[in-house]
Amino acid sequence: QVQLVETGGGLVQPGASLRLTCQATGRAVSERAMGWFRQVPGKEREFVAGLSWSGAITAYADSVKDRFSVSRDNSKNTVYLNMDNLQPEDTAVYSCAVSTRNRNYIPRTTREYDSWGQGTQVTVSS
Repeated sequence: QVQLVETGGGLVQPGASLRLTCQATGRAVSERAMGWFRQVPGKEREFVAGLSWSGAITAYADSVKDRFSVSRDNSKNTVYLNMDNLQPEDTAVYSCAVSTRNRNYIPRTTREYDSWGQGTQVTVSS
């Protein structure tokens, strides 16, 4: 069973950047697509970004596609989410998850992922 731990969140001002890290332990995730989701209180988790097993294929939510980038280092069993020009509406708990689908397919719904991490809080405020 794989465990996921997200780090890198924090409190930043609008326009700032953050890099989130998702470290997988217990089992390699190098053969699986991975996704990043975010959630604010009272709302469902929403897809943010994802990438295929090799990182060659990526997908983004429209709200972040010009500001966020997702990458991975399979030698470290790690996935990253680089976030630039953060805005208050990006405030949320960010979590990573392992896809249950084909390794080159990036699902956008939570039911197609398992092995969720606990998440890391990102707060964007002036």
